[in-house]
Amino acid sequence: MNQLKKKLICFCILLIVIINFDASFAQQPKIVSSYGPINQDVGFDQIKADRMKVKADRAKEHMSMLNNRYDLSKKTSPDIVMSGGKPIPVGPTAKLQGTSWLEIVKLTPEQIKTKGIFPYKPLPFADHAEGGMLFPPMITSVLPRLVRFDLDFDLPEHILPDAIPPIYLTTRPDLGDVSKGQLITIDNYYEIFNGLLNPKQLEGLRLLVTQFPQQQFNATEDRRTDRPSLGVSCFDCHANGHTNGANHLVGDIRPQVFRHRIETPSLRGVNIQRLFGSQRALKTIEDFTEFEQRAAYFDGDHAMAAKKGVNVFERGSQVHFMAEFMAILAFPPSSKFDIYGGLDKTKASKAELQGEAIFNGKGRCVSCHTAPYYTDNSMHDLKAERFYKLEMDNGMMMAHDGMIKTFPLRGIKDSPPYIHDGRCFTLEDVVEYFNLVQELHLATPEKQNLVAFLRVL
Repeated sequence: MNQLKKKLICFCILLIVIINFDASFAQQPKIVSSYGPINQDVGFDQIKADRMKVKADRAKEHMSMLNNRYDLSKKTSPDIVMSGGKPIPVGPTAKLQGTSWLEIVKLTPEQIKTKGIFPYKPLPFADHAEGGMLFPPMITSVLPRLVRFDLDFDLPEHILPDAIPPIYLTTRPDLGDVSKGQLITIDNYYEIFNGLLNPKQLEGLRLLVTQFPQQQFNATEDRRTDRPSLGVSCFDCHANGHTNGANHLVGDIRPQVFRHRIETPSLRGVNIQRLFGSQRALKTIEDFTEFEQRAAYFDGDHAMAAKKGVNVFERGSQVHFMAEFMAILAFPPSSKFDIYGGLDKTKASKAELQGEAIFNGKGRCVSCHTAPYYTDNSMHDLKAERFYKLEMDNGMMMAHDGMIKTFPLRGIKDSPPYIHDGRCFTLEDVVEYFNLVQELHLATPEKQNLVAFLRVL
């Protein structure tokens, strides 16, 4: 009997220890891993169902944020168009809270930060906690394989580039647009470019329009497409060697809330660039091409890449061939510039000439954007965080932007939205942003003339 009592007492003590251990374990903070879940313990149907449960609410929250920050109504120029013929959006579109553009520039950065009225805070992704590549309807309507079941694109089409941008080649400027008004894909690249490119360039283009597995577009159970997917191609985002406004999250930063939204940059003019990736400072287009396939396609997670089917290019042939084609993508022609990259005074308007003077003078734009391509091939920190608080907004931490590469401004009217994360929807917004961040105190006519100059670059 005594033995039984002893066993019962021991059992009770053990049970108490286990309960206390479990309670203590449950109170431990959740570990935020640098890695994604490699071995899924649920199937595709459950993953899709879970994502669909939150889709509508997340979209509603995101659109509320966008409408609070911006005027999303369609406003375009009746006479200024992109090189493909699409009217350019006009602004500024950012909404000011309790102030005006004339008044806000009178405030110090600290006053703007304290009042919480900076109009160009970092822009969150459509569902920042989820992330991934996201394509606009003007592309998914042509390439339905790029539709995600869990997310809809968030920005209106009128602030995006041409759906089918022209292609200009440094090797054949006499031809003008060589795309023949078609979106270049694996189905038509050969018939359009055979005879215009050398064999290496043609092979490079083939690889640029070939689908390869990516984080959301692949064959695994945790994909974000209804059907298993071969993946995405480089030209799915860089449409016709330019951009279509597709966006995703930069792969370099963790945890998720600190990651930056990234807009797809144009590949036009990469032959004159020496830095690649808006914040990565990769030194060659070959480095960028290889990096995208090995890591960026999978959110910078090499373990996930191994699971989903990373395509490792051979550096000496495949990467080289892709780079050789990209190196002949030219900026759109501009008839108003002389051989030094400045305005031809016999062709430019008074407003454009005055805008150029501001660009090279009071606006201090030339400090980073030097002619003829309007870039210094360097990186700069604008320290925009002087103007806003470190706080959460729609799943994203409004953190520091850090060093950003100087993008070339040639053909800039073809590439809205602007800044690395697309927070500036129009060229007017770009001018207002830099007027604030650089504390320039430009007058309204000066800002208008500066926009006029940017439109003809």
